[in-house]
Amino acid sequence: MKFTIQRDQLMESIQDVMKAISSRTTIPILTGMKVEATEHGVKLTGSDSDISIESFIPKEEDGIVYVENIQPGSIVLQAKYFPDIVRKLPQQTVELEVDDHLNVGIRSGSAEFNLNGQDAEEYPHLPQLQTEQSFEVPIDLLKDLIRQTVFAVSTSETRPILTGVNMMVENSELYFVATDSHRLASRKIPMQEQLQNLSFNNIVVPGKSLTELNKILDDSQETIEISVTENQILFRTQHLYFLSRLLDGNYPETSRLIPDQSKTIMHIDTKELLQSIDRAALLAKENRNSVVKLTTKTDNHIEITSNSPEVGKVVEEVEAESLEGEELKISFSAKYMMDALKVIDTEKVNIQFTGAMRPFLIRPIDNDQILQLILPVRTY
Repeated sequence: MKFTIQRDQLMESIQDVMKAISSRTTIPILTGMKVEATEHGVKLTGSDSDISIESFIPKEEDGIVYVENIQPGSIVLQAKYFPDIVRKLPQQTVELEVDDHLNVGIRSGSAEFNLNGQDAEEYPHLPQLQTEQSFEVPIDLLKDLIRQTVFAVSTSETRPILTGVNMMVENSELYFVATDSHRLASRKIPMQEQLQNLSFNNIVVPGKSLTELNKILDDSQETIEISVTENQILFRTQHLYFLSRLLDGNYPETSRLIPDQSKTIMHIDTKELLQSIDRAALLAKENRNSVVKLTTKTDNHIEITSNSPEVGKVVEEVEAESLEGEELKISFSAKYMMDALKVIDTEKVNIQFTGAMRPFLIRPIDNDQILQLILPVRTY
């Protein structure tokens, strides 16, 4: 095998597939990266058996030549060394050559490295998913769906199913829902044309997989194809193939957590509320959850307070656009509230409370596609 490739292109693909490679895998060859050259270009593969990523560098695209002098073949390289070598090579082009004894020569300018490779035949074959359950989504929308939900997955392994995001399709809408049982984040998008014959509800994608996918995808208007089988999900763009296992088990029925009535309704500036809670949280670091208290006042004002006996207290008044309903005192985790407000991209939010010890809802004004739910904290 032999080829000459543009270093920047190679580095970009290496960084993508490295997100799937773990040094802690039980299959030794998976600590390596598979490099495969064909007459069409070069394909890199990384996998830890939970996530598998393939990145393809075409021989030529839009009149730009990325790979030349190709002699087809494949090899597995040590992922511990290969990325750093490529990153530090002196020239813009890299020549890679493999001899019959699996020795790999990497040359660029006057620098030459020799690495021991491994036989690519021993590398597990990635499954090619055959499924009817396929649809396409614009990449930037998928990134929004992930960003606005994945932060709410559970980080504790006591209920593994909650470490994932539940993906559902019903009534031609695509839903992402995440909860760690103290808060819930959900986002939906209408997808009339494509989802007419599709419906599934217990597809749970590991939060870790979605976080990595989100890092790899560039913001773009292009679409990404999503295919779902019993136990795996595939995200595919023109040059990227991202495969993740799904979590086993039944995701809890979250719709019944959402209160259908409210006693206090507040419209308020998103940024003002976020900054005020951020300031209050400065003195709440002592207790584990950074608890902040919100009290409604007369004439549309609310008071945000935080009190740590050993540190001190902070009180701040914020004016709401409107405040209707019963008076309220409620305490909640500052971190949860800030996480929720950060992913709502509108200037104003609508917050619906149903009492001091009941979950409350945060939504953008005039938009029901994003929903954040937070359970209050008992402070007395």
